[in-house]
Amino acid sequence: MGYRDGGGKKKGGELGFFCFFSKRLKQNGGLRPIYGRALKMCYAQIECKEFVMDTVTTDRPPPTGEGLTFEKVWALFQESDRKMEEQRKENDRIMEKVALQMEKTEQIVGELSNRFGELAEHLVAPAIHERFNELGYHFNGAAEGGYVVRDDNNKILAQVDILLINNDYIMAVEVKAKPHIKDIEHHIKRLKILKEHWGKHHDPRIVQGAIAGAIFGNAEKEAVIEAGFFVLVQSGDTMKIEIPEGFVPREF
Repeated sequence: MGYRDGGGKKKGGELGFFCFFSKRLKQNGGLRPIYGRALKMCYAQIECKEFVMDTVTTDRPPPTGEGLTFEKVWALFQESDRKMEEQRKENDRIMEKVALQMEKTEQIVGELSNRFGELAEHLVAPAIHERFNELGYHFNGAAEGGYVVRDDNNKILAQVDILLINNDYIMAVEVKAKPHIKDIEHHIKRLKILKEHWGKHHDPRIVQGAIAGAIFGNAEKEAVIEAGFFVLVQSGDTMKIEIPEGFVPREF
């Protein structure tokens, strides 16, 4: 059985059939990209095989392509297309499930973070002034319930989880279950508002900041230090301040 390619040259066996099959596909509305690529690969493989068959002596006759029809190959391509579509739908379903699970996880982490912030006074505040006093600050204690800055219309401008005060310094401590980079920018804005608020009362005290976390990533810890804030990490039932060599706290 033989077929003729686009140039009229007769080709036999599987190679001839695929030349014929390509022509039939074009007559039926053109090739889809995936089919075109598949045909090119098949054509190259068959052409290589027939070249080998032509150059190697064997008692077995080369394939003739008998039994391979346009309809059979077309059906195979359609079946392949159907399976790929089913796999795509399955992948979409899995991705939706993963996205939903991630959303639930983020919600749980957010709730834990909020609860940790609410319990900051009980978990961190009782001994935090002692940690800073070891550095020579001489704070008498922490403001109970945190500190809230409001404008003239009683609108909340900033909230501080823990506020430590002495005659020279005001230390604002932000408490997070797991601090993120964005928390650093928020704390910078918070301290600027706090400095402006106390400045309206002609208060010359220096405002500094710290971020406390139950779980501190290395990247976040480095970013906090680079911003000029003290890093407070959990140590047993209390918190400890990690101060790298050469650290200089930022003043507002």
